[in-house]
Amino acid sequence: MTWRAPEITRKNEPYVGDERTMLEGWLDYHRDTLLLKCAGLIAEQLKTPSVEPSGLTLLGLVRHLTEVEAWWFRENLAGQQVDYPYFAPETPDADHDVSGADAEADFATYHREVQLARAAAAGRSLDETFTEVGPKKRTFNLRWVYVHLIEEYARHNGHADLIRERIDGVTGD
Repeated sequence: MTWRAPEITRKNEPYVGDERTMLEGWLDYHRDTLLLKCAGLIAEQLKTPSVEPSGLTLLGLVRHLTEVEAWWFRENLAGQQVDYPYFAPETPDADHDVSGADAEADFATYHREVQLARAAAAGRSLDETFTEVGPKKRTFNLRWVYVHLIEEYARHNGHADLIRERIDGVTGD
């Protein structure tokens, strides 16, 4: 049997709530939106590029956002050592190279990373600050991470919408 990206029932974004509820709810909404754009597609469809010369694919977006989650929540905020599944200094854009990718494994990695990101943020104040790993050494707080990831997912979900439409004509939501 051919593997297909699982169907998903996306929860609505929150309409009322405190700041933490709103930030977590909107981030989860955008996480679900990415998965919704992939739902029902087989691996080869997930590897279909948007339009030349771009090599952007739905699977590449899933892989990229897996590493974005790890970078901000676990490595920076929580100070954890992260073994990135795709990135290496010699191949910094390997998350987008899906030529030999295993879509089912990549989706499992994504789901696992989202759970690890949630665990890294659990119980922390939105005002908690950290210094970015790497040469820039900028200071951020957890609130900024949520806002940034909502922005990053929203931007990439726009890409995902266009890629999905190119693959099979599905649009909307």
